[in-house]
Amino acid sequence: MDSLSHVMKQHRTYIVPIKNADEVKGKLLQLRCHFTWELLVEDTEMPDLENRILDEIEFLDTKYNAGIHNLLAYVRHLKGQTREALESLKEAEDLIQQEHGDRSAVRSLVIWGNYAWLYHHMGRLAEAQTYLDRVANTCEKFAAPSCYRLDCPQMDCEEGWALLKCGGKNYERAKACFEKALAAEPANPEFSTGYAITIYRLDGFNKATQVSDAFCLQPLKEAIRLNPEDAYIKALLALKLQDVGQEAEGEKYVEEALTNMSSQTYVFRYAAKFYRRKGALDKALQLLKRALRATPSSAFLHHQMGLCYKARMIQIKRAANWQPRGQDRDNVDKMVRLAIAHFQFALEQKPTFDVAYIHLAGMYIEAGNHRKAEDIYQKLLCLTSLDEEKQQKGHFHYGQFQEFQKKSEVNAIIHYLKALKTEKVSLTRDKCINSLEKLTLRRLSRNASDIESLSILGFIYKVKGEMNKALEYYEQALRLAVDSGNSGT
Repeated sequence: MDSLSHVMKQHRTYIVPIKNADEVKGKLLQLRCHFTWELLVEDTEMPDLENRILDEIEFLDTKYNAGIHNLLAYVRHLKGQTREALESLKEAEDLIQQEHGDRSAVRSLVIWGNYAWLYHHMGRLAEAQTYLDRVANTCEKFAAPSCYRLDCPQMDCEEGWALLKCGGKNYERAKACFEKALAAEPANPEFSTGYAITIYRLDGFNKATQVSDAFCLQPLKEAIRLNPEDAYIKALLALKLQDVGQEAEGEKYVEEALTNMSSQTYVFRYAAKFYRRKGALDKALQLLKRALRATPSSAFLHHQMGLCYKARMIQIKRAANWQPRGQDRDNVDKMVRLAIAHFQFALEQKPTFDVAYIHLAGMYIEAGNHRKAEDIYQKLLCLTSLDEEKQQKGHFHYGQFQEFQKKSEVNAIIHYLKALKTEKVSLTRDKCINSLEKLTLRRLSRNASDIESLSILGFIYKVKGEMNKALEYYEQALRLAVDSGNSGT
C-alpha cells in the first residue's frame, strides 16, 4: 500500500504541472500580494532593504508585524532562499492568528497569495492550488466580484506598507493605498500611521514649498491622536515641526519619545537627527552610537554620523575664522577622516544612497583629494536608479565642483544646463539658476560679445519667466551671430 501511494503521488505531481500550469499562472496573476504589486527595488538596494526589514522586526515595537514578515519572505525569494521564505510566511501566519484570531481570514489573504506564488516557483502546483483555493473561499465568503481578488481597506493597507518599505520610487503608490484605506475607515489607527509616515517620507522629496511641510503636520498629529503611545511617530513629528520653525514644540515630542521605552533604536535615530540639526552635536553623536550598537549595518545611521562629524568640522573652522591652524587643523582633518569613513560605509550598505555620494565627495574636496571627489561624482551620475530630481541635484553639485575646484567654467555650464533640463520646481533648481546666472554674467563682464553667454542668459531669463529680458539677450546673441557671419569670421 505504501509503494502504491508513493507511485500515485509521483504520478500526480508529474501530471499536474503539465496539465494545469497555465491555468494556475492565470489565477496567480489575479492575487493581491507581494508578487503582483510590482515593488520597485534595484538589485543593489536588496541588502539594505533586507537589513532594514530585519531591524524593524527586531527593534520596532508595532502592532502591525505580519506584513513585515511577508515582505521578508518576498525578499528572500528574490535572493533564491526558498526555505527561508517559507519560514517567514509561517511566522507571518502565526502572528496573524495571535493578533486577529477568528478575524484572520482577510489578513491572511496576502500570506496565502505569497505561499501560492512560492509553491508555483518551486514547481509544486498542487500546493499552489491549495492556497489559491483558500483565497477563493474567502473571496466567496465576502462576495468579492473576483474569485482570487478581494478589494478591501485591509488589503490596501498591506499593499501600502509593502510599497512604503521598498523606497522612494514606491511612495506615491503607497500614499494612494493608504488614502483608499482611510476613505473606508477614517479612524483606523494602522491606516492613519501608514499614511502619516508616507506623507512624511514624500515630504523629504518635496522641499520646494512650505505648503508640503504644513500639509505633513496634520497627518502626523492625527496618527499620534489615534496611537498615543507610538514614540516613533512622535519623533517624526518633532523633525517636521523643526522643519517649519517650531523647534521648541518639536523638542517636547522628542523628549516624550525618548522617555518611552518603545522602539528606542528608531527613536534614537530620529532624535539624533533632531539634535544634530539643532547644533547639539555631542547629544546627537551619543544617541547615534547607542543606535549603532543595536543596528551596526544601518546606512541611515552611518550617514547621520558622517553629517555630525561634518558639522563639527564646520564648527571648528568657524571658531578659527575659517583658517584653522595647529591643533584646530588637526581636529578638522580628524573630523574629515571620520566623516569620510561613515559616508563610505553607508554607501557600501546602500550603493543607491544618492545624497551620501554628494556628502562623501564634499569631504574629499575638504581633504583636497579632487581625484577621489571626481570618482565619487562619476559613480553618482552613472546610477541608473536616480529619478529626475536626484539627477538634477547630482549635476548641480558636480557643476559646483567643476566651477570652484576644477576651475572649468565650460564644464560647470554643461552640468548646470543638464540640471535645468528637469523642469520640476525645487530648491536645487533655484540654486542652479543663480549659479549659472552669476557665472554667465562673469563671462560677459570679460567679453560682452560672447554669443554663447548671451544665449545662455536668454535661456536663464526664459526659465525664470522674464520673457522680455530673455528676448533682449536672445536678440543680442542673434545680431552678433549675423554680424559675425556677414564679416566672414
